[in-house]
Amino acid sequence: MSSPRSKALSDDAFAVLTLRNLIFDICNQNGGGHGGSAIGMAAIGVALWKYIMRYNPSNPEWFDRDRFVLSNGHCAMFLYAMNHLTGYDAWTMDELKGYAGPKLNGHTTIAHGHPEIECPGIEVTTGPLGQGIANAVGLAIASKNLAAWFNEPGFEVVGSRIWCMTGDGCLMEGVAMEAISLAGHLHVDNLVLIYDNNAVTCDGPLSWINDENINAKMRACGWEVVDVLDGSHDVQAIRAALEHAKQLKGKPVFVNIRTVIGVGTTTQGTAKAHHGAFDIESVAASKRLAGQDPRTTHSPSERGLAFFRERKSNGAAIEGEWNDLIKRYESAHPDKAAEFAGRQSGDLKITQINDILTNLDIGQFKGMPTRKVNGLILQKLWETCPALCGGGADLVTSNNFLYSETDVFLPSAGFKGRYIRYGIREHAMAAISNGLAAYSPGTFLPLTATFLIFYLYAAPGVRMGALSHLPAVHIATHDSFAEGQNGPTHQPVEVDSLFRATPNLTHIRPCNAEETIGAWMHVFSEEARTGPTMISIARDPVGDVPNTDRAGVARGAYVLVEAEDANLTLVSCGSSLHHAVAAAKLLGEESGLRSRIVSCPSFDQFDKQPREYRESVFRLDGKPIVSVEEYVATTWARYVTASVGMSSYGYSASNESNYERFGLDPKGIIRRVKAYLDFLGKRDARSVGWQCI
Repeated sequence: MSSPRSKALSDDAFAVLTLRNLIFDICNQNGGGHGGSAIGMAAIGVALWKYIMRYNPSNPEWFDRDRFVLSNGHCAMFLYAMNHLTGYDAWTMDELKGYAGPKLNGHTTIAHGHPEIECPGIEVTTGPLGQGIANAVGLAIASKNLAAWFNEPGFEVVGSRIWCMTGDGCLMEGVAMEAISLAGHLHVDNLVLIYDNNAVTCDGPLSWINDENINAKMRACGWEVVDVLDGSHDVQAIRAALEHAKQLKGKPVFVNIRTVIGVGTTTQGTAKAHHGAFDIESVAASKRLAGQDPRTTHSPSERGLAFFRERKSNGAAIEGEWNDLIKRYESAHPDKAAEFAGRQSGDLKITQINDILTNLDIGQFKGMPTRKVNGLILQKLWETCPALCGGGADLVTSNNFLYSETDVFLPSAGFKGRYIRYGIREHAMAAISNGLAAYSPGTFLPLTATFLIFYLYAAPGVRMGALSHLPAVHIATHDSFAEGQNGPTHQPVEVDSLFRATPNLTHIRPCNAEETIGAWMHVFSEEARTGPTMISIARDPVGDVPNTDRAGVARGAYVLVEAEDANLTLVSCGSSLHHAVAAAKLLGEESGLRSRIVSCPSFDQFDKQPREYRESVFRLDGKPIVSVEEYVATTWARYVTASVGMSSYGYSASNESNYERFGLDPKGIIRRVKAYLDFLGKRDARSVGWQCI
């Protein structure tokens, strides 16, 4: 069915109508969804996918594709509809029909409520507002760095541009503004941020909560600004603006496109259009305008599909041209081409890294705090593994993250540097790292560094990396009372609990150089390629801990001192472990109590071990097992019968006095353990239940 009116529509106008009608169907099929912005952004979608972006729907993983990030991830159906219309094989109509469905009886779909990275054609998982903008900055840094290393005159083998869509909400989030500020400072001119400026938020008009001059704000942050006044209908005006953005050099570009939320419906321009089903009359009118029976659903016309599906052949041709370029590049620059192929394949120089870590002599680290040991190890790994990329949040000296001034990622250095000066932007630092990791598996292994307490600022980004199975290394220093005079604001008594409870994040707290080496062995292991690792390290001098084993870190917990007739087991990790060792020695000397001693640098790794091994470390014989750590101890309750830990915040005082003040030095540990043993008497410790002593 077609009509003279639909035939009179230009191809662009008909394509916009085709996209809107599909979005209407997706939104209404299960009684709602976030369709208002998706409807308003339809002309932007046509301009981007039809005329601007370099991509191949038949190969979503093509290395040099442009990347699109939907930061306003609640508009997911916009992205899903574009993927279907342009011919991504995985995005069938049946998948789209699963959007917002109840998914009963084990039904699954890739059309999730928010975009998820595991699905073809989705670059990063988005939904928490602002995160996508920061991810896009990471993707842009990745592309700029690769281009600086591998492009040669006549051989632009890396040309991918990053396109990021945002709404009002993302631009109000701190993580987005942190990332926007950094991107402007770094002059990443391969990044275009497209603002769906519909002046409406979830609760009401934007004017209720914001009246800033966003263009002036973006210019002040070092961005070029381009305006489009009619973004709801004029595809060619949007196309011209985006083509212009591609030509601008030296700055990232902000394209401010005015749209109407829910355009063409009875709720257009209001918060009521933000989410929920659309009225039947408006949908019917839109279908008639496209020459379709209003009762028809999920059936784009042949004309509409042909307009979009042409992108499959176009994408195959673009990728084919790139493959030909790579062949010529291999002939002209064979060494560089081989290195580039290695980066594409995710080569982390594992053999060389393992040789370094296996053969490191801990004698050179004797007595050093783990943060200093970590810095020296990282320096060796950095020189060997080009994929390592990242930096710290303006605490690089305290973190002992060593780098060369010539290795800083800056436009003045041609973007070749791998060290990123993030500034005091912890949240963006973690989220940008996710973008680096998402560029292509293994091409970059991102690093971040700050104090453990300040990973609270970065926690949403760390969580998104874990949720998205993106490998990164978060170096959390100053993780104990060694903060001393900085006081309780800097002493992270509770922060470990968050990260130890985060699924798919491996938290490792090594006690000395030997275990710090083991932590890095995990980072470069196969299992670490599917999620981030946090290495929690201290500034305290390392005390005597016998029998530590770098290979033991992979098991999560292992016995340092065995005693078959032991009265109890003492377990600890990190900078607390040497206090537990000293306490065990004194308990034996002064009271005749024999102690097994266990190091437990990683709960996450320990949980993966066979039951038999776990029960050999933490026995089920009813004898007391006591953990010692300068944190709130609730995370220990699943392993031990009692914990010596914190139940309050810390105190601004010297390190030594704090351990004494809170009963976490050897004398305090002994006092608390003896009180616990008196409380237990002859009872089975496990039957009594976990005690905080």
